Amino acid sequence: MLKRWRGFTLVELLVAMVVFAILVALGFPAFSAWIHDEQIRSTAELLQNGLRLAQTDALDRSRIVVFSLSNATPALSATPAADGVNWYAQALPLYAGEASLTSYTNSAYLQGGALGGAGNGTTITGPASICFSSIGRLVATSQTVGGASYACSVPASGTLVSYDVANPQGDRPLRVTVSFGGQIRLCDPARTLSTSNPDGC
Repeated sequence: MLKRWRGFTLVELLVAMVVFAILVALGFPAFSAWIHDEQIRSTAELLQNGLRLAQTDALDRSRIVVFSLSNATPALSATPAADGVNWYAQALPLYAGEASLTSYTNSAYLQGGALGGAGNGTTITGPASICFSSIGRLVATSQTVGGASYACSVPASGTLVSYDVANPQGDRPLRVTVSFGGQIRLCDPARTLSTSNPDGC
């Protein structure tokens, strides 16, 4: 005797589709927040890596290197801008006339790039420029090179330079901090740094 195979009825298919649509609708807000949290993390990590590159170049070249945020395309003497969406690192002159030297102009721009999700809902709140000395510590200086002005200051004792990375549609803002001594950390501003919260700020 042959068995008869039956498929799904139209009612069963409609019920399955309604259940699936409800599950997707319930999961979408959490999925959307997760996507924005990943944008925050990738932007913060790019920022942290750029800061470390500037610090390493300052050590390698034995000179002051400025790390700048900018809304312009990263390039030699791009205009620094607080809360900018791009970053770049540039070596600063050792003395007043060096900026006009061809050898300096060709080697001053070190590296730069876009900060991932910045400008697409993810915001960065932080200073336009900070400067690393030849020993990798923060240093105060004020210079104008190629039409761009760099005004770097040193934080007060016990305080940090902070870059806050956030997205209103995400749940987990992050912060990148730089201490006077040059320690660069990525941390969670919603937590306080302690032995039980090593990722806290």
